[in-house]
Amino acid sequence: MPISDIPILSMLRTRMQWHQQRQRVLAENVANADTPGYRARDLAPPNFERMLQAASVTLATTNPAHIAAGGGAQFGEDNDPRYEARPRGNTVSHEDEMLKLASNQMDYDAAASVYTHSLALIKTAFGKA
Repeated sequence: MPISDIPILSMLRTRMQWHQQRQRVLAENVANADTPGYRARDLAPPNFERMLQAASVTLATTNPAHIAAGGGAQFGEDNDPRYEARPRGNTVSHEDEMLKLASNQMDYDAAASVYTHSLALIKTAFGKA
């Protein structure tokens, strides 16, 4: 089995790609902050349900109070109506966008670190380190 077929590494790569795309979308929001009628956009988080099922990992609800695993379109747009429109019809808030950008960067760095350390462990296991 090639290293690229290991499910957790594949999911980490997908997550890092999502963070890269999200960074681009958030940067577009900031760039259009003064554009009349521009609506702020965001990406919905990737859905790993199909990948988890393929890896034979299942999520079980053992109590009726548990939240069931939900789905969503992978890399779909997050159409959250909570954005407040300014008088010119623009919904971009610099503060919100900057917080999202910083959070996105930290999450990307964490995923990249886990990915790098996972590869290092695999190399060590094969005696290549």
